[in-house]
Amino acid sequence: MRSLPSVLGAAALVALPAAAPAAADDHTSPSSFTIEDSRITESSGLAASRAHPGVYWTHNDSDDGPYVYAVDSKTGRTVATVTMRGVGSPRDVEAISVGPDGNVYVGDIGDNLGGTWSHVWIYRFPEPKKLGNTTVTATQFTVKYEDGPRNAEAMMVDPRTGRAYIASKSQEDGGLYAGPKTLSASGVNIFRRVADIDMEVTDGAFAPDASRLVLRGYFNVAEYRWRGDKPERLKEEPDLPLQRQGESVTFTTDGGTLMYGTEGPGSKVTAVKLDGELLPDATAKEQEKNGGGAAGADEASKDEKDRNLFKGALTFAVAAALFFGLRSVLRRRR
Repeated sequence: MRSLPSVLGAAALVALPAAAPAAADDHTSPSSFTIEDSRITESSGLAASRAHPGVYWTHNDSDDGPYVYAVDSKTGRTVATVTMRGVGSPRDVEAISVGPDGNVYVGDIGDNLGGTWSHVWIYRFPEPKKLGNTTVTATQFTVKYEDGPRNAEAMMVDPRTGRAYIASKSQEDGGLYAGPKTLSASGVNIFRRVADIDMEVTDGAFAPDASRLVLRGYFNVAEYRWRGDKPERLKEEPDLPLQRQGESVTFTTDGGTLMYGTEGPGSKVTAVKLDGELLPDATAKEQEKNGGGAAGADEASKDEKDRNLFKGALTFAVAAALFFGLRSVLRRRR
C-alpha cells in the first residue's frame, strides 16, 4: 500500500487536469513559435511583416552575409530568403524594422569593440509582395552620431513619420538618437541624441500606431508613451520572458502583443500580451469597441479567479475523501 503522502499527491493530480489547458495555452500560444531554419543561429532582430500577416523578418548577427529571412509564425519555417545586393559586406547586423513606406530597414549598427567604427550603416529594400527566395538591390545609408561612435543594437522606424531612431547599448550612457527626417543615400546621416536611456538596450520597436515605444535588454524592458522625440516612460512594464540571450522584440501588427526573440539554434519567439496603459492607443480603442477592453479584462480576471477557487475546492474535496476513506479502511483492517 502506498503511503498517505503518495495518496494525497495522487489526489491532487486528479484535479490538476482541469488546470492544464490554461498552462498549455500560455506555453503553446499560436503567436509563439520556434525558428526552425538551421541557418538562423543568431537571430538578433525581429519585425512583423506588414504585407504578410503572421510572418516575421529576422537576420543573423555578424558573419552571415547580406541575408534577411522571413519566418512564418504558424510553422516556424523560413518562407523567404532575401539577399541584399549593393551593400558591400555587412559588419554587425543587429536590428530590423518595417517603415510606413513599405520598406524593410536593416540596421548594421553593432560595434562590439566599444564604439570604434567611425560610421555604421542602414540598408533599405522594398518588402516583397510575394514570398520566396529573391535578390534585391538595397539602398545603403551611412550613419554617424553627433557625439561620436558608439555600440548599438536597436533601430526603430516610426510607423507614422518614417524617421529612423537608434538606441545605443550602454549601461552608463545609453541614449536614443533620431535620424534626419529623410535619410540620404548620397551623404552622411547624422543621428542626434534626443533622450537618455537608463538601460542596456538590445532591441526596440514602435507600436503600429506609433503611440508606444518599447525597448528591451537582456534582463529588463521598458515601454514609453511616444510623443515625437520626447518619450515618456510608463510606470507599468511589460512582462519579460526568461530567455538564454534576449536579443529582439517587436509588436504584432494589431499592437496587442509583444514578440520576444533570442539567439541560438532553434530559438523560441515568445508572445506576451499587453493590457492597461501598455496597450497602444489604437489597440485599446479597438478592444473597447469590440468589448475586449478593461471591462472585458476585469471579467476575464474574475472568471479565472472563480476557476481557481473551483479547482482548489475540488482538489481539497478529493484529497479529503481519499484521506477519510483510507482511514476507514485502516480501521477495519485493525
